[in-house]
Amino acid sequence: MNPIETQRLVLRNFRPTDAADLFAYLHAPRASCFLSMKLDDLAAAETEAAKLSASDEHIAVCLKSTGTLIGDLFAVPEDDTVAVGWNFNAAFAGAGFASEAAHALFEDLFTVRGARRLYAYVEDHNIASQRLCARLGMRQEGVFKEFVSFTTDRDGRPIYENTLQFAMLRNEWEQRSSSRHGDGLESVAP
Repeated sequence: MNPIETQRLVLRNFRPTDAADLFAYLHAPRASCFLSMKLDDLAAAETEAAKLSASDEHIAVCLKSTGTLIGDLFAVPEDDTVAVGWNFNAAFAGAGFASEAAHALFEDLFTVRGARRLYAYVEDHNIASQRLCARLGMRQEGVFKEFVSFTTDRDGRPIYENTLQFAMLRNEWEQRSSSRHGDGLESVAP
């Protein structure tokens, strides 16, 4: 992918040298949907960073000032629809980096890559991601009851989670962008 720059971030392909920064947040994933990506040690992180570097679907989010990897986005195309998501290092939470990165990705997907529709799955207990979806202008389309299991209980039985689906159409993004520009506001979220 071509790198995308925002005011404070660079979105780019992963590099094998991202291993230590990747390990910093995947040694103990915060969201249950990322438990399968848990990294046990730096060697596992090196393998994962090398694997991710071969994919345009997984996007490293780095601080422009230092080059530090602070999280990642994904964008998996399904014809003219794209499944999107994000995972950020908790040490960088609360500064608006996820909003800034996701906004830049959405802009690229809709205006450069020609996506018609974006959607995201969010567990019903992941309030931070639900709020991010709302800030991006996504609307909740549904709730899937006991949709997926990422872990098991003490007896090995799956623990199923409720999952919300959020989505946005290109015309909704364009309307939102034109109204923001009409108010003199920048299109990049802080």
